Amino acid sequence: MSIPLRQYWDLLSRYIQPQKGRFILLVVLMLGSTVLQVLNPQIMRYFIDTAMNGGAVQVLTLAALAFIGIALVQQVVSIGVTYLGENVAWTATNALRAELAWHCLNLDMGFHNEHTPGELIERIDGDVAELANFFSQMMVTIFSNGLLLVGILVALFLEDWRAGLAFSLFAAASLYALNRVRDIAMNEQKIRRQSEADLFGFVEEQLNATEDLRSSGAEEYTFRELFRLQGKILRISRKTEFKGWIIGNVTGGMLAIGNLLAFVSGYLLYSSGAITIGTVYMFIYYINLLEAPIWTLTHQVQNFQTIGACIERLTELRKLQPLVKEKAAEQAMPFPGQHLEVGKQMGVIVQPQPLELTFEGVSFSYNSADTILRELTFHLRPGRVLGLLGRTGSGKTTLTRLIFRLYDPTTGRILVDGTDLREGQFEALRRRIGVVTQEVQLFKASVRDNLTLFDRSIPDERIISVLEELELGDWFHSLPEGLDTILDTGGHSLSAGESQLLAFARI
Repeated sequence: MSIPLRQYWDLLSRYIQPQKGRFILLVVLMLGSTVLQVLNPQIMRYFIDTAMNGGAVQVLTLAALAFIGIALVQQVVSIGVTYLGENVAWTATNALRAELAWHCLNLDMGFHNEHTPGELIERIDGDVAELANFFSQMMVTIFSNGLLLVGILVALFLEDWRAGLAFSLFAAASLYALNRVRDIAMNEQKIRRQSEADLFGFVEEQLNATEDLRSSGAEEYTFRELFRLQGKILRISRKTEFKGWIIGNVTGGMLAIGNLLAFVSGYLLYSSGAITIGTVYMFIYYINLLEAPIWTLTHQVQNFQTIGACIERLTELRKLQPLVKEKAAEQAMPFPGQHLEVGKQMGVIVQPQPLELTFEGVSFSYNSADTILRELTFHLRPGRVLGLLGRTGSGKTTLTRLIFRLYDPTTGRILVDGTDLREGQFEALRRRIGVVTQEVQLFKASVRDNLTLFDRSIPDERIISVLEELELGDWFHSLPEGLDTILDTGGHSLSAGESQLLAFARI
């Protein structure tokens, strides 16, 4: 599949725009580096012709010093280009990572059930990391080497129009050949990136299930599946590398023709007296200088395969939209309890009231094959408590997910104090409903951060008071560093009951 160049440009401009100043400085340094590379062969030609004609030693010394000085300055400028390029790339890719992470967090549970955390990490971080070269070096390199190519051709035209025309035709043919093979490995690279994401997702799942795998004796299955996924990556990588080899050979053939052209044109023009021996050297120097940008462009064309696949995968991810949609603020119906926020802003203390919950003919299924709830109808009055009993898979947890709007019913509707959940906004609903999940997710962070979810506005006194209320006072006082004690990821340092109580404390 071929991605339009416009799509590359749109992505680049979107994340480079906030760094316009640094990017302009980067372009200026690239222009300076290009000018210096084109200028130095002119000095060498002058040195050779002056030496052949018996020029003064002082003049030759000055020319040699100028050649060395320009070469040193050019290296310093190259360091500046590399530093700025990396700075721009990291800033751009971090912004892209944040945008993709936010987008995934706003997708509904259906998406997260289909994609493992390991796969999402690879897509958000791994694919974006591949684009670092795109933001820092690729476009910069293509632009700077394009300028160098133009500069060399202009210099050749100024020396002799016949040489300039011959090398211009050669450059045009080389670039045409590179453009023809630009996308030959795009599909393979896309499959490879997806295969790597599948591998990361599988490894993440197996590591989380280590105890279950060992107790069930399923280690053999894990290794067999691991080898299968690695074998898939190996096979597709071979195809990708082979097509990259084709690109390299196309470039090598064009450069061999270029060297032949330099020697033949230099010999013919020198034999006719049209140019000096210094100019012949300059021709050869320029064709070798031309070799570097063409090889660099070839390398970047090979990178285009990976980058194009990553851009296509990221575009697919960004196009995904949640199935559970939120009403616009101006169209949303107010949920019960929204007056609490208004009262708080006006300095009036308003106590929250119990909610009324109604299910009207609610049916729901996670997929088209299995219906979890069928035509469920009930009414729960304010202040009443409802306990649900049922076998595993009967839909108890599903009910809480529907009330919290992690999913929407397939048919029917759910009302809170007479307001359909679909007619309100997520924030207003979730300020009035607390959920303690079966699987408590704890972070590798302090007790304070795990309870407040990183909200620094909640005072320590309030946190300790809640822990005492939930009879976690003895546990809290046993912590070596109090609220600053770090908990292990997944809550492995706590019992299941303590983890549940911490989840209650969050509410």
